[in-house]
Amino acid sequence: MTDLRFKPVVALVGRTNVGKSTLFNRLTRSRAALVANISGLTRDRHYGEGRVGDFPFIVVDTGGFEPVATRGILVEMARQTEQAIAESDVVLFLVDGREGINAHDHEIARLLRKTGQRVLLAVNKAEGMRDHADLAQFHELGLGEPHAISAAHGDGVSALVDEALAALLAQARQAAAEIPGGESAPEPGAEPDHRIKLAIAGRPNVGKSTLINTLVGEERVIAYDLPGTTRDAIEIEFERAGRRYTLIDTAGLRRRGKVFETVEKFSVIKTLQAIEAANVVLLLIDAQDGVSDQDAHIAGFAMEAGRALVVGLNKWDAIDSEQREWVQREYERKLRFLSFARVLHLSALKGQGVGPVIKAVEAAHAAAFAKLSTPKLTRTLQAAIEQQPPPRKGIFRPKMRYAHQGGQNPPRIIIHGNALDAVPDSYRRYLEGQFRDAFKLAGTPLSVEFKSSHNPYLKDKQP
Repeated sequence: MTDLRFKPVVALVGRTNVGKSTLFNRLTRSRAALVANISGLTRDRHYGEGRVGDFPFIVVDTGGFEPVATRGILVEMARQTEQAIAESDVVLFLVDGREGINAHDHEIARLLRKTGQRVLLAVNKAEGMRDHADLAQFHELGLGEPHAISAAHGDGVSALVDEALAALLAQARQAAAEIPGGESAPEPGAEPDHRIKLAIAGRPNVGKSTLINTLVGEERVIAYDLPGTTRDAIEIEFERAGRRYTLIDTAGLRRRGKVFETVEKFSVIKTLQAIEAANVVLLLIDAQDGVSDQDAHIAGFAMEAGRALVVGLNKWDAIDSEQREWVQREYERKLRFLSFARVLHLSALKGQGVGPVIKAVEAAHAAAFAKLSTPKLTRTLQAAIEQQPPPRKGIFRPKMRYAHQGGQNPPRIIIHGNALDAVPDSYRRYLEGQFRDAFKLAGTPLSVEFKSSHNPYLKDKQP
């Protein structure tokens, strides 16, 4: 496959509910963007990768664009769209073929003409619009020939993308041909690009989007003083001190009884999927509000998914010493099952304590993917047994012979021996602590499993 050395960027722009997210999902061959018949569902920039033949390109989904918005969340959404337009190579301006042109379409077209970017006009929901007379009205937007497409059914989409990227892909082929080795495939055995996939989870309005913006150094996602601002799980590529990350800004999870809107139900699903897809979860807690039962539910889900975990107590600078002591006590009472996770204090808004959080994330990731040698595991097991043997069950005492690693993320340790079905959970937790200390497995859940061997000569005799 040809190495482009760069990927063209295609931005999808238009007013609300014209089908941008549906087209995004079709171009990326995914269901990464939320799609529903609800106005204003997408708010942040959402990136994905599409492909024309062997050539990849980046697709940017944007929220409903209102250039003349003067206040509220619409202003932030407009800024996100303007940023997407500025960083794109070509803009696909979507309009609704069923509803026709309205004032918002004219405003967006006027702004796009001023940017100087290459713009293609896509008339979506144009099923059955074979007559060019049906498309004639869209010429008045002054953006050239309108292209009739159906994002839902795929009609006309391939031709639209081919035209949008034709010149860019020609330049890419020429650039690749001029670079020595540009047309060659990667060498076998080359090191894979192993990013840390970090999901930032928590209740609404705890500062998740603010932390993302602090890390990347720009207003990459909307941070607004309104619970539920983030609705989708937004992935952001990020590099810090030479280490690559994929940051996932998730929607805040409310208590189940408070999830009324269809959009919020979608958001909960996307957040849980993001946690499952991540390597590490950063659970952000609002120190001003204290530790809630919902924080415990989110942490419990991350543990059930086997994800490495770091806890950040945000807005730490906004509380006094007495409140800090109370938060610490609440944490120990409600989240005692997270004894393996590091707890750090930070202020996402001021950027205080962000460095230690990233170091803790890297350490948790390293622990989750640690390679545990069988000899050292077995020596650690034998030392733990000498210090405290497993309790007897009747006249028999479980006998543990050796241990080996059975998996990563989370680390899985399998112990072999006889009569291990009788080992109590308390002794399992004891062994877990011994393995953690020996291999420094901070920040990740650890699974310890027992496998009893059976004597093949003790089979029931057949009559």
